[in-house]
Amino acid sequence: MARRGDVLELAVLGFLHESAMHGYELRKRLNTLLGTFRALSYGTLYPCLKSLLAVGWIREVEASPETASPLAGRRARIVYELTAEGKEHFQSLVGDPGPAAWEDERFDVHFAFFARTDAATRLQILEGRRSRLQERREGVRQSMARSRERIDQYTLELQRHGLEAVDGEVRWLTELIDTERASNMTHPPEGEPPLSPQADRNQDPAH
Repeated sequence: MARRGDVLELAVLGFLHESAMHGYELRKRLNTLLGTFRALSYGTLYPCLKSLLAVGWIREVEASPETASPLAGRRARIVYELTAEGKEHFQSLVGDPGPAAWEDERFDVHFAFFARTDAATRLQILEGRRSRLQERREGVRQSMARSRERIDQYTLELQRHGLEAVDGEVRWLTELIDTERASNMTHPPEGEPPLSPQADRNQDPAH
Protein backbone atom coordinates (compact mmCIF):
# COMPACT_ATOMS: atom_id res chain seq x y z
CA MET A 1 0.00 0.00 0.00
CA ALA A 2 1.25 3.48 -0.91
CA ARG A 3 2.46 5.65 1.95
CA ARG A 4 0.94 9.13 2.32
CA GLY A 5 4.40 10.62 1.77
CA ASP A 6 4.70 8.81 -1.57
CA VAL A 7 1.31 10.11 -2.66
CA LEU A 8 2.19 13.67 -1.63
CA GLU A 9 5.52 13.46 -3.46
CA LEU A 10 3.77 12.41 -6.67
CA ALA A 11 1.20 15.20 -6.34
CA VAL A 12 3.82 17.89 -5.66
CA LEU A 13 5.97 16.81 -8.59
CA GLY A 14 2.89 16.68 -10.81
CA PHE A 15 1.78 20.22 -10.04
CA LEU A 16 5.30 21.61 -10.37
CA HIS A 17 5.59 19.80 -13.69
CA GLU A 18 2.73 21.99 -14.91
CA SER A 19 4.28 25.24 -13.65
CA ALA A 20 6.54 26.66 -10.98
CA MET A 21 4.68 27.96 -7.93
CA HIS A 22 5.17 29.12 -4.36
CA GLY A 23 4.19 27.17 -1.28
CA TYR A 24 0.83 28.92 -0.74
CA GLU A 25 -0.40 28.19 -4.27
CA LEU A 26 0.98 24.66 -4.16
CA ARG A 27 -0.80 23.91 -0.88
CA LYS A 28 -4.07 25.28 -2.30
CA ARG A 29 -3.78 23.05 -5.38
CA LEU A 30 -2.92 20.02 -3.27
CA ASN A 31 -5.89 20.55 -0.96
CA THR A 32 -8.17 20.69 -4.01
CA LEU A 33 -6.72 17.44 -5.34
CA LEU A 34 -6.47 15.53 -2.06
CA GLY A 35 -9.87 16.67 -0.82
CA THR A 36 -11.30 19.17 1.62
CA PHE A 37 -11.60 16.57 4.37
CA ARG A 38 -7.89 15.73 4.17
CA ALA A 39 -6.61 19.30 4.36
CA LEU A 40 -2.85 19.51 3.99
CA SER A 41 -0.95 21.60 6.52
CA TYR A 42 2.29 23.48 5.90
CA GLY A 43 3.76 21.24 8.57
CA THR A 44 3.24 18.32 6.17
CA LEU A 45 4.03 20.12 2.91
CA TYR A 46 7.34 21.77 3.80
CA PRO A 47 9.12 18.62 5.01
CA CYS A 48 8.14 17.04 1.68
CA LEU A 49 9.53 20.03 -0.22
CA LYS A 50 12.70 19.88 1.85
CA SER A 51 13.24 16.21 0.98
CA LEU A 52 12.62 16.88 -2.72
CA LEU A 53 15.14 19.73 -2.60
CA ALA A 54 17.68 17.46 -0.92
CA VAL A 55 17.54 14.84 -3.68
CA GLY A 56 17.64 17.48 -6.41
CA TRP A 57 14.21 16.94 -7.93
CA ILE A 58 13.08 20.52 -7.29
CA ARG A 59 14.89 23.83 -6.74
CA GLU A 60 14.06 27.20 -5.20
CA VAL A 61 13.96 30.39 -7.23
CA GLU A 62 13.14 33.84 -5.94
CA ALA A 63 10.00 35.33 -7.42
CA SER A 64 9.88 39.04 -8.20
CA PRO A 65 7.67 41.18 -5.95
CA GLU A 66 5.31 41.73 -8.89
CA THR A 67 4.58 38.00 -9.18
CA ALA A 68 4.52 37.24 -5.45
CA SER A 69 1.27 36.37 -3.75
CA PRO A 70 -0.70 39.39 -2.44
CA LEU A 71 -0.66 37.68 0.96
CA ALA A 72 3.10 38.10 1.03
CA GLY A 73 3.03 41.87 0.54
CA ARG A 74 5.70 43.27 -1.81
CA ARG A 75 8.56 41.12 -0.61
CA ALA A 76 10.01 38.40 -2.80
CA ARG A 77 8.63 34.93 -2.26
CA ILE A 78 10.29 31.58 -2.82
CA VAL A 79 9.01 29.70 -5.84
CA TYR A 80 9.58 25.99 -6.41
CA GLU A 81 10.21 24.45 -9.81
CA LEU A 82 11.19 21.05 -11.15
CA THR A 83 14.71 20.24 -12.21
CA ALA A 84 15.42 18.06 -15.23
CA GLU A 85 15.95 15.14 -12.86
CA GLY A 86 12.65 15.92 -11.17
CA LYS A 87 10.79 15.86 -14.49
CA GLU A 88 12.34 12.51 -15.32
CA HIS A 89 11.45 11.10 -11.89
CA PHE A 90 7.86 12.33 -12.17
CA GLN A 91 7.46 10.65 -15.56
CA SER A 92 8.75 7.38 -14.11
CA LEU A 93 6.27 7.61 -11.22
CA VAL A 94 3.21 8.58 -13.22
CA GLY A 95 4.05 6.05 -15.92
CA ASP A 96 4.19 3.11 -13.50
CA PRO A 97 0.96 1.07 -13.94
CA GLY A 98 1.75 -1.36 -11.12
CA PRO A 99 -0.45 -2.31 -8.16
CA ALA A 100 0.52 0.77 -6.11
CA ALA A 101 -1.30 2.92 -8.68
CA TRP A 102 -4.56 1.08 -7.96
CA GLU A 103 -4.72 1.97 -4.24
CA ASP A 104 -7.32 4.46 -3.01
CA GLU A 105 -5.27 7.62 -2.49
CA ARG A 106 -2.62 7.00 -5.13
CA PHE A 107 -5.17 6.18 -7.84
CA ASP A 108 -6.79 9.60 -7.42
CA VAL A 109 -3.44 11.35 -7.89
CA HIS A 110 -2.46 9.18 -10.85
CA PHE A 111 -5.82 9.90 -12.46
CA ALA A 112 -5.35 13.65 -11.97
CA PHE A 113 -2.19 13.45 -14.11
CA PHE A 114 -3.48 11.01 -16.73
CA ALA A 115 -2.76 13.61 -19.43
CA ARG A 116 0.94 12.91 -18.77
CA THR A 117 0.62 9.16 -19.38
CA ASP A 118 0.26 7.09 -22.53
CA ALA A 119 -2.90 5.21 -23.46
CA ALA A 120 -1.54 1.77 -22.56
CA THR A 121 -0.58 2.94 -19.06
CA ARG A 122 -3.97 4.56 -18.51
CA LEU A 123 -5.74 1.34 -19.49
CA GLN A 124 -3.55 -0.79 -17.21
CA ILE A 125 -4.23 1.48 -14.24
CA LEU A 126 -7.97 1.68 -14.89
CA GLU A 127 -8.29 -2.07 -15.37
CA GLY A 128 -6.14 -2.76 -12.31
CA ARG A 129 -8.23 -0.40 -10.19
CA ARG A 130 -11.45 -2.03 -11.38
CA SER A 131 -10.10 -5.50 -10.63
CA ARG A 132 -9.01 -4.41 -7.15
CA LEU A 133 -12.47 -2.99 -6.39
CA GLN A 134 -14.24 -6.09 -7.73
CA GLU A 135 -12.14 -8.26 -5.41
CA ARG A 136 -12.92 -5.96 -2.49
CA ARG A 137 -16.62 -5.99 -3.33
CA GLU A 138 -16.74 -9.78 -3.42
CA GLY A 139 -14.98 -9.95 -0.07
CA VAL A 140 -17.53 -7.61 1.53
CA ARG A 141 -20.42 -9.60 0.08
CA GLN A 142 -19.06 -12.85 1.48
CA SER A 143 -18.49 -11.23 4.86
CA MET A 144 -22.06 -9.89 4.90
CA ALA A 145 -23.46 -13.30 4.03
CA ARG A 146 -21.54 -14.96 6.85
CA SER A 147 -22.29 -12.38 9.53
CA ARG A 148 -25.76 -11.13 8.58
CA GLU A 149 -27.38 -12.79 11.58
CA ARG A 150 -24.79 -11.51 14.05
CA ILE A 151 -24.54 -7.78 13.19
CA ASP A 152 -26.96 -4.98 13.98
CA GLN A 153 -28.96 -3.09 11.36
CA TYR A 154 -26.67 -0.02 11.41
CA THR A 155 -23.55 -2.01 10.67
CA LEU A 156 -25.44 -3.79 7.91
CA GLU A 157 -26.54 -0.47 6.41
CA LEU A 158 -22.97 0.81 6.54
CA GLN A 159 -21.80 -2.25 4.62
CA ARG A 160 -24.57 -1.79 2.07
CA HIS A 161 -23.57 1.83 1.65
CA GLY A 162 -19.98 0.77 1.03
CA LEU A 163 -21.09 -1.74 -1.59
CA GLU A 164 -23.16 0.89 -3.39
CA ALA A 165 -20.15 3.21 -3.51
CA VAL A 166 -17.93 0.46 -4.92
CA ASP A 167 -20.59 -0.52 -7.47
CA GLY A 168 -20.74 3.11 -8.62
CA GLU A 169 -16.98 3.36 -9.04
CA VAL A 170 -16.82 0.05 -10.92
CA ARG A 171 -19.45 1.34 -13.37
CA TRP A 172 -17.52 4.61 -13.76
CA LEU A 173 -14.25 2.75 -14.39
CA THR A 174 -15.92 0.50 -16.95
CA GLU A 175 -17.16 3.56 -18.85
CA LEU A 176 -13.66 5.07 -18.78
CA ILE A 177 -12.10 1.82 -19.97
CA ASP A 178 -14.58 1.55 -22.85
CA THR A 179 -13.88 5.17 -23.81
CA GLU A 180 -10.11 4.63 -23.73
CA ARG A 181 -10.37 1.53 -25.89
CA ALA A 182 -12.62 3.28 -28.41
CA SER A 183 -10.27 6.25 -28.52
CA ASN A 184 -7.27 3.98 -29.12
CA MET A 185 -9.04 2.35 -32.06
CA THR A 186 -9.84 5.76 -33.55
CA HIS A 187 -6.44 7.31 -32.77
CA PRO A 188 -3.79 4.54 -32.91
CA PRO A 189 -0.14 5.15 -32.00
CA GLU A 190 1.79 7.37 -34.38
CA GLY A 191 2.75 5.55 -37.55
CA GLU A 192 -0.20 3.13 -37.40
CA PRO A 193 -3.21 4.25 -39.47
CA PRO A 194 -6.69 3.65 -38.02
CA LEU A 195 -8.44 0.55 -39.30
CA SER A 196 -11.31 1.59 -41.57
CA PRO A 197 -14.56 -0.41 -41.67
CA GLN A 198 -13.78 -1.42 -45.28
CA ALA A 199 -10.31 -2.64 -44.31
CA ASP A 200 -11.83 -4.55 -41.43
CA ARG A 201 -14.27 -6.27 -43.77
CA ASN A 202 -11.48 -7.11 -46.20
CA GLN A 203 -9.64 -8.88 -43.38
CA ASP A 204 -12.72 -10.94 -42.45
CA PRO A 205 -12.59 -14.31 -44.22
CA ALA A 206 -16.40 -14.27 -44.36
CA HIS A 207 -16.32 -11.39 -46.89
